[in-house]
Amino acid sequence: MKVWTVANQKGGVGKTTSVAALGGILASRGSRVLLLDCDPHASLTSYFGYDSERLNYSLFDWFSQLPKSEKQARNTIIKLENENLSLMPASLSLATLDKKFSSREGMGLVVTKVLSLIKDDYDYVLIDCPPILGILMINALAACQFLLVPVQTEYLAIKGLERMMETLNMVIKAQHHTIDYKIVPTMFDRRTKASITALRNMRDEFGGHLWDRVIPVDTKFRDASRLHYTPSTLYPDTHGVKAYQKLADTLLAMSSQSKVA
Repeated sequence: MKVWTVANQKGGVGKTTSVAALGGILASRGSRVLLLDCDPHASLTSYFGYDSERLNYSLFDWFSQLPKSEKQARNTIIKLENENLSLMPASLSLATLDKKFSSREGMGLVVTKVLSLIKDDYDYVLIDCPPILGILMINALAACQFLLVPVQTEYLAIKGLERMMETLNMVIKAQHHTIDYKIVPTMFDRRTKASITALRNMRDEFGGHLWDRVIPVDTKFRDASRLHYTPSTLYPDTHGVKAYQKLADTLLAMSSQSKVA
């Protein structure tokens, strides 16, 4: 089982869209995929049409009472319409984790421990992160083998990227856990000088960690979200989905290379 975390400390950069798009693409290729919503705002949960406050279980249950068996862990997971796609939903109660459980030992490894129980159920786990550093982001970084950092191609988003890199380095030092990562330029609009300048600045500053392509602005992403389907399910030929297809190809190739190494 491979765990990919999608994180950035700035909101509105395409994290949830990236998780939904990549998850749908991996599922369409035959992989069993779990989408894990780690954000109290529950955007990924809402994406698929679920009201987080009306569900019987959410990720909060993993933290309040750690599942002890595969059955307990599986009972909290929602099977989506795509037979290869499942969702671990979030809820607003996740916002209380740091206040309630920050002093409890082992809280940074809850997600890692539960995923180990169901590691044979999935080929990939994609984690959607909150935009703030806390128990949830620490869990997501501790659990992952690879980090994706979506960054909107604008000046303020690049400043947020710098904060994310500081957080990543801090977590790596604290946990002695090396994390490979790729920065993904999102919402790129080739018609605007702001996008072009931001992309050029990212290439200059982040070099080898920057994906060599971009995710373009695509209104079909919004339409897919409104209809509660992954973008590749409804609009497989749109330019945005094709960009995510290329990103998936890159990530799978990197994964294969790491296995060989």
